[in-house]
Amino acid sequence: MRIRRILAPNPGPYTGPGTNTYLVGDDAGLAVIDPGPIEASHEAAIVEAIGEQRVTAVVVTHTHVDHAPLANPLARILGVPAMGYDAGPEFDPDVRLSNGAVAPAGSLRLEAVHTPGHAQDHLCLQVGEVMFTGDHIMGGSSVVVQDLSAYMASLERLQHMKLTRLYPGHGPEMDQPQEVISWYLAHRRQRQEEILAAVSAGAGTIGAVVEVVYAEVDEKLHPIAATSVAAHLEKLRREGQVTLAGSDWDSAVEPTGV
Repeated sequence: MRIRRILAPNPGPYTGPGTNTYLVGDDAGLAVIDPGPIEASHEAAIVEAIGEQRVTAVVVTHTHVDHAPLANPLARILGVPAMGYDAGPEFDPDVRLSNGAVAPAGSLRLEAVHTPGHAQDHLCLQVGEVMFTGDHIMGGSSVVVQDLSAYMASLERLQHMKLTRLYPGHGPEMDQPQEVISWYLAHRRQRQEEILAAVSAGAGTIGAVVEVVYAEVDEKLHPIAATSVAAHLEKLRREGQVTLAGSDWDSAVEPTGV
């Protein structure tokens, strides 16, 4: 198996150094994973890296705009299908990949592992003991979560798989998958405790919780932190530990006394 990373020129506070586009395959050909945003220089870099190699598919891990918009145009240029779990902003798959479905990468098989949480349509892609994790697990940081219950279940699922290397959608690859996954689970459990403690101490809105729990984080990142806080609070609401009037910055939050 050969893996080549091409870094998209979209660095930022939410994308780190940029989106990792991967060329994955063998002598029989390759697949492109997460071609990223529509950016002429990045498209040219991908096409140049492919060269004369045969391409069998363009695959996206999820439909967020830093991962998927270039997939359809690139697939048309290469004459191959664009593949993903579902349609989304600026992406419409030619082939939909359900859990367990396979995308070809030359003679290799990229198996889709449905991992909702960061996004409902999120897939990790497994070949052998290697996993391409998109935004489910990122190199060097935690991730923004939309559905925490689903996210924790997806992490626990990966924890029971035999993996030796992770290739994330942002940041460097990781060669100790189980340690990384265990850290992610522990981090989310700690955040839940901190959020519940903040609510119990009187933080009555999502914004107030963010100010307490993320006090050491750059305020520019507080709006995105609010998304994860809302996901935590929704999980706590389902467990009967808080009552939540809504799901925005002005929502009234209070403990139930549990």
